[in-house]
Amino acid sequence: MTYQAGLFKGRRALVAGATQGIGAVIANHLAALGAEVTALGLGNGDGTLDAAVDVRQADVTSAASLDAALAGIDELDIVFNCAGIIQRGAEHDIEVFQKVLAVNLTGTMRVCTATRDRLKPRRGCIVNTASMLSFFGGGLVPGYAASKGGVAQLTKSLAIAYAPDGIRVNAIAPGWIATPLTQALQDDPARAGPILARTPMGRWGTPKDVAEAAMFLCTPAAAFMTGVILPVDGGYMVS
Repeated sequence: MTYQAGLFKGRRALVAGATQGIGAVIANHLAALGAEVTALGLGNGDGTLDAAVDVRQADVTSAASLDAALAGIDELDIVFNCAGIIQRGAEHDIEVFQKVLAVNLTGTMRVCTATRDRLKPRRGCIVNTASMLSFFGGGLVPGYAASKGGVAQLTKSLAIAYAPDGIRVNAIAPGWIATPLTQALQDDPARAGPILARTPMGRWGTPKDVAEAAMFLCTPAAAFMTGVILPVDGGYMVS
């Protein structure tokens, strides 16, 4: 762990979309640094969540489901939005497109709205999950690219709107990260080769890489940062 143990001791954190993948790694990092963490997701997890993490069922496309999951949580210091889906090759279908936006973009807004009053008393922070595709198009994933572009602009807008409440709103923008969602790409040399050739650091990122950078946005060292979209991409976007 890069950060000092106990860094977030006494802090209350919520991670939406935390029962697997990057969200689960972020939840575990927060817990390891002393935070009291609640993880929201559609399932019980992939078995990687720390035992100290409180897991609750929640669907970010449903206000009623989210409200039920937040019951008993009166104040928060940290909120992460990691809930997201991608449907490669299917997102040109309008119903699939709408579903992707409902989870990735509207779901992010719903969590931000639902937690704003809980963050205000403690002058907390929100970290959303954008993507390198916030900046590029994707022929197979128009819904994902559009939703993540929306998350980037939503982050900037809420940073302005929430600043009077003392709430900072930033985002991480992961690049090519080695997760189950990208496994097919990792396993196909014809597709993985061009990705790595364009990435100056020459490797796939890991969920830990993303989580470590994301932690910084919640620390006192980032106290004068809001509206930032932080790439965690090995330099892919600047190559």
